[in-house]
Amino acid sequence: MFNTWTLMWGVFFGAIGLGFFIYGKKKGAMVPILSGMGLMIFPYCISNPYFMVLAGVVLIALPWFFKE
Repeated sequence: MFNTWTLMWGVFFGAIGLGFFIYGKKKGAMVPILSGMGLMIFPYCISNPYFMVLAGVVLIALPWFFKE
């Protein structure tokens, strides 16, 4: 069941994911591409806003920990 918070967080993480995807495609780096794809896809699978924020923060942090 979706509510306003899950919709807002989904749009927010999807926009960041699109930015990561475009950046990774321009630079030819796989980690930002995969992280961006994950950020755009995972809001469809997670309906709890707390878990959504946790998963989003983890996916946003991945490119900083796994640099190419």
